[in-house]
Amino acid sequence: MTEKLQQASPRSPVAKKVNAFRAARSCGECGSDDLVEDDDFGEIICRHCGVVLNDHVASSGPDWRAYTPEERDAKAHAGPPISYSIHDKRLPTCIGRENRDGYGRALSPARRQEMYALRRTQVRAGMQSSIAGNLSRAMTELDKLSGHHHIPQPVRERAATIYRRALEKGVLRGQSTSAMVMAALYAACRLCEVPRSLSEFAMRRSDRKRLGRCYRLLVNRLDLRAPVDDPIRCVAKIAAKLSISERTQQHAIAILNEARAKGLVSGRGPMGLAAAALYLACSVEKDKATQKDLSEAANVTEITIRNRYKELKENGVSV
Repeated sequence: MTEKLQQASPRSPVAKKVNAFRAARSCGECGSDDLVEDDDFGEIICRHCGVVLNDHVASSGPDWRAYTPEERDAKAHAGPPISYSIHDKRLPTCIGRENRDGYGRALSPARRQEMYALRRTQVRAGMQSSIAGNLSRAMTELDKLSGHHHIPQPVRERAATIYRRALEKGVLRGQSTSAMVMAALYAACRLCEVPRSLSEFAMRRSDRKRLGRCYRLLVNRLDLRAPVDDPIRCVAKIAAKLSISERTQQHAIAILNEARAKGLVSGRGPMGLAAAALYLACSVEKDKATQKDLSEAANVTEITIRNRYKELKENGVSV
């Protein structure tokens, strides 16, 4: 374009086109090309000097207004956003189950039987490949686990992304689908810094060993970099189950901060350390919480709480 501009005269069509393009992408006052578009007011503004270059820009937003989330959903022309936690990402068109035509009239029995057969054929056609069938079963299992453990939607989407990556790289070959789904969900909790322990996802001790093996497989093959669990994040979770006061929680957090300064956090389980700090804070604040109650809320043994408690006391952590 530059060579054509140099060869052409200033009044040639090529030169006029290039000059018009430059004028549209640069400020006429200061010459800066740092422009910003304001969709709310339909203006193009120079970020450098603040001059409004154009105040009649066509809006790219919706042609309607909504003041509540319900009204926004009712007026939206498009469907729901793409979700990785659904096996088809909500992209394919599905035959509805309303059994009504485009005018809202009920279908005849013969037409209803025909639509049922078409719907069944569509479902079978979508499950022809082994990958599609695996994703369908895995995402159903992920939805059940997330609902049971009260996992937020962003963490669920992260877990679905991890599982899809593992499926593409062949990490799931020879592994149990349910175990890999639990491992992906636990990895997503670690990456999003949501306090969940490995024992919460495992029903039996053997399941915990298999889950840990699957989690290490995902970390190594997918090169995941999960941050170290912070015991302070576990304090509120344990305290909520036992209705411990906010003052006691703040005292436990102060104990954990002092323990971190003295190097007592590294290599310890975050749940056990948080439970021990809460037990120590409850003894000072006269809050009723036994070691048994804390062990059940934190899903750790009473021996772990006693060992962490002794370490805090022996190293002079002030209460």
